Formats: sequence, structure tokens, C-alpha cells
Amino acid sequence: MDIDVLVVIGVGGMGLAIARRLGVGRTVLLADFDETTLGDAATTLHGEGHEVKTQVVDVSDHNSVASLADIAAGLGRVTHVAHTAGVSPEQAPIEAVLKVDLLGVAHVLDEFARVIAPRGAGIVIASMAGHMGALPSEQERALAITPTAELLDLPFLSPEKLGHPGIAYTVAKRGNAVRVQAAAAAWGKRGARINSISPGVISTPMGRQELSGESGQRMQGMVDMSATGRLGTPDDIAGAAAFLLDPQAGFITGTDLLVDGGVVAAVRAVQWAGSN
Repeated sequence: MDIDVLVVIGVGGMGLAIARRLGVGRTVLLADFDETTLGDAATTLHGEGHEVKTQVVDVSDHNSVASLADIAAGLGRVTHVAHTAGVSPEQAPIEAVLKVDLLGVAHVLDEFARVIAPRGAGIVIASMAGHMGALPSEQERALAITPTAELLDLPFLSPEKLGHPGIAYTVAKRGNAVRVQAAAAAWGKRGARINSISPGVISTPMGRQELSGESGQRMQGMVDMSATGRLGTPDDIAGAAAFLLDPQAGFITGTDLLVDGGVVAAVRAVQWAGSN
């Protein structure tokens, strides 16, 4: 088919902004777990003139993601994939964080590697949380290359070992970045690219929920001391996605773009100053 297809998985604030930014002239396939949210997003984009299709998806279920990839390929050339679906530690227990934020990303990387068009590109939303602390090298290796069906069986991912949804989230998001690195070769065999974006604190419903939660004061403090001194917007992330998905970024693959307004830089500067 001659139709270019943009797939957006997760239609919250960032997903909707990416669909708006990149959907012109393409068929937009929106996918989300929440049918009501999905319908509302489709109605909004239809009203703005976009050609929109929808599909309910559970990213934690391999068959559901495989079906989504097949549906996307049936619509035309899958040239752009943006995976933004996720849950926060304020929204879900450890098991759900791992199933959605880690296993879900692995499913998307695997299944869309089958259908991505030559010269196509994908992005996965990771998080600045994955930059906040180093994991042992053997754990990073396991997160990167363990077969997807065995991923959640890794001993260090047991709820007892992790202990808190916030730790599970940090590990999952670091896992996203290294999983993308490992997936770059498979995507490259299709003549396509895959990268991740690590947002900082973004003014989305999920981001605002985090700010009102138990870690909210600490998060706001990090924002306040950052170079930009503000929350990010969904459009900030859409701009980064547009760059990475554009052919002009054709030599960029298997990497992570930190889009946090300088939060990680500020945290490290404080750490460096304290070590003197």
C-alpha cells in the first residue's frame, strides 16, 4: 500500500501530542488499554482533520501486541511507531509496573521489528529515572538480552527483591533504554531505526499525579534546581520524537535521548559538589 502509518501506543498527553505533531498526511493508528480514553483521543484527532484508526491493546500481553502490529501492517507502510504507554509508581503495584513498563516495551520492540517499513523508525518512552542510578552490569545485560518470555522471571525483578514500586519503575525504565540498544540490530535488518526518549517531569495527568504523591516534593525540588526551572510539556516530548523519527536523524539508532530540562545534570552537579 502507498499509505504511511503512524502507530501511537498510549494516548495520554505525550501520545496525543506526538499524534498531532506527526499525523498529518498519515493514517494514525491509536492504541490504548482504556477504551474510553482511546475513543476520546480519536474523536479529538478526527475533529482536527486526522485520519484515525483505533485498537484496544494490552501491552503486557504478547498476543495483543502481535495483533496490533499485524493490524498496523494491514493499513499500509508502518513508517513511524511511538510507544508511550506506561504506569507510574503512584498508579500501580510492583507487578503491574513491571508488566506494563518493562515487559510491554519488550513486546512492542519484538513485534514491530517484524512490520516496520524500510527507512522507518520507532521511539519508546523511557524516563529520566533510568539515569538516576547505575545497575550492576550483569543486571543491565540481563535486562537487555533475556528472551522476552523469560524477562519477568529474572531473580532481581521479584517483588521481594525490589521492595517498592518506585524502585521497580526505575529498573524498568533503565531496562527500556538497554532493551532498545539491544533491539537496534534487529530493527536495522529491516532498514529501520529504534531509539528511546527519557522525559523528565512532564505536565501530563500522570506527571501531575506523581507531583501530588509521596515523592512529589522531591520531584518538584529537582525541577526547581534544574537549568530550565520548569516542568516539561507534552509538546517538548513530541518535538524530540519528531526529531528522532525524521529521516534527518537517520544515523541515530539504539540510543536514549534525555529530555528532562536539565534535572539529571543538576542532580549530578550537586553530587559532584558534595564529593569534594
